[in-house]
Amino acid sequence: MGDRLRLAVGIMGNASSLLLYAAPILTFTRVIRKRSNEEFSCIPYIVALSNCLLYTWYGLPVVSYKWENFPVFTINGLGIILELSFIFIYLWFAPARGKIEAGTITTMVMVIFTVTAIISAFVFHDHHHRKVFVGTIGLVASVAMYVAPLVVVKQVIMTKSVEFMPFYLSFFSFLASVLWLAYGLLSHDLLLASPNLVGLPLGILQLGLYCKYRKRGITYNIQEIRA
Repeated sequence: MGDRLRLAVGIMGNASSLLLYAAPILTFTRVIRKRSNEEFSCIPYIVALSNCLLYTWYGLPVVSYKWENFPVFTINGLGIILELSFIFIYLWFAPARGKIEAGTITTMVMVIFTVTAIISAFVFHDHHHRKVFVGTIGLVASVAMYVAPLVVVKQVIMTKSVEFMPFYLSFFSFLASVLWLAYGLLSHDLLLASPNLVGLPLGILQLGLYCKYRKRGITYNIQEIRA
């Protein structure tokens, strides 16, 4: 019963994470249509890439015991493809300075992941220590992924506009945090559960700000129409 529940929560976590990772498709469709990155930052997508790389490796039998974390492997493997696609589109339309900055940070992420994978595979010789090592670094990447949108949160508070913080992105982030927290607890894996202790309150914060400034935006629009 416990394993079935854990698998069910993992599948639901996969679905919510897929929606979260795919949410920027609308943003980058706009970028392609306008042939401009406007004010969007590439940092959240690079941070998400680092998270996906580390947890894909974490879910493989090299680190985890057999396929105990298969749901973690599948969704993060798909996340790698999506995040690389978003970063490529950003680089294609970014100005020269933006290309250099985003390219440099992406390269650093790839180097860190490669070093982590090599050390975990050849220095540690059992699954427990490999999970602790990769999971600890993945924990930092996950927290960074959840904290990265705070740049957007600051922009929302300053401009009193939710234009650059879509509702679906905030909602799927909240939902994914709830489900992966439950999956980590059911798996007795604190390294999987703990990042979501940060993601959950931040997701609630984003949803709260969206509700607050969305209503204010509607009020302003009505006043402009009347004027």
